[in-house]
Amino acid sequence: MPDADPTPTSTKDTPASPSARSALITVLGELVEPYGQPVRTAALLYVLNGLGFGAHAGRQAVARTGSAGLIAAQRAGRETLWTLTDKAHRLFSEGDVRVFSTDVDITQWDGRWLVVNVPIPESHRSTRKKLYAALRWAGFGNPTPGVWVTPHTGRAGEAAKAIDSLGLTANTVSFIGTTAVAGISEEELVRRSWDLGAAEDAYDELLERFDSRHYGSDDELLFAHVELADALRRMTYMDPRLPEILLPDWRGQRAAKRLRDLRAESTHAAHAHWRRIAGID
Repeated sequence: MPDADPTPTSTKDTPASPSARSALITVLGELVEPYGQPVRTAALLYVLNGLGFGAHAGRQAVARTGSAGLIAAQRAGRETLWTLTDKAHRLFSEGDVRVFSTDVDITQWDGRWLVVNVPIPESHRSTRKKLYAALRWAGFGNPTPGVWVTPHTGRAGEAAKAIDSLGLTANTVSFIGTTAVAGISEEELVRRSWDLGAAEDAYDELLERFDSRHYGSDDELLFAHVELADALRRMTYMDPRLPEILLPDWRGQRAAKRLRDLRAESTHAAHAHWRRIAGID
């Protein structure tokens, strides 16, 4: 969700440590969005505190998320209530499918790639950061400087929107097609475009943290549930969920499925505790 928390990760990096705002975005999408009800600041801060963020960092994250147009404030006596905006609902609807759905992986792939060439000068670091985050979120890899590729050809419109929003359309060339005889193989293209070894390592670390974990309290389960959901969201920047034919027997796919299953298994209990915290009937 790059417009919510534009923190890109390079092909050589593991996902960045979660910020208070990243955690808040996950709390909103995971716990607030399903109920369609306003939520008290105190309830949001309670979960953020349980995730290790102090009151100042939590309030700053809430304020920044409001400024980004994802939540809107309303007063109820001495309390402030926050309601998700239409922008937030669209963001979470699209994001949940990409992060948690089992249908994103391409099983019937036609062999075509979406290729985007969008050069950006080194001096335009802010623009580069925003574009790279948007393209990685859309499942693109970066095999050579300025060139981005993905087998998810249906995301051409998403890429075009990100490129246009940054004023880069006039310098961009894009097309959809198959690899040719000349040049590197598809296997090498995948290797250069994504650091899937780093993605495997990151998945292994998450499995070590969350698989077969037992919880001593409702709070512990809720906080772990949000942590896992947030980690899976950030893994989207590393794992493009490529067609199986491009990654035969890749253990990262099995690890990702197990982690999505763990999140699903804890959802009912986590939401029950959240409803008590938030006062949701």
